[in-house]
Amino acid sequence: MSYVLPPGLPVVDAMTPPVLVLNGPLVPDEVSGPCDALRALMDSGGGGSGRVVVCDVAGLGPAGLAAVNLLARLQLTARRAGGRIRLRDPSPALCALLDLVGLRFETEGQVEQREPPLGVEEAVEPGDPAV
Repeated sequence: MSYVLPPGLPVVDAMTPPVLVLNGPLVPDEVSGPCDALRALMDSGGGGSGRVVVCDVAGLGPAGLAAVNLLARLQLTARRAGGRIRLRDPSPALCALLDLVGLRFETEGQVEQREPPLGVEEAVEPGDPAV
């Protein structure tokens, strides 16, 4: 009896969410293409555990209302398909604009609010006891 291993790492591949790369410049009325691509990823069983699709937004260009509109529609499309999106490499301006309009997105590599970021040390005053 022989057995041929499938290519790739099955456990890792099942846990790795698919990536949807978004490029600019954005036209306000052009949201159907990315939404269709996201829907196709969701319908094909992509998204792994929890049905998450990562949206790489580094190439969107300057943050504006067209980007907010696109991301809101992508999130709505993902939720209708039973999943969610996670942003990769959003610019600080895009994060601020999304926060301003009240949209919350999970981002890759985001530090939890209660934890200090890595590499940050607290200042020690002279005379403080050692811990």
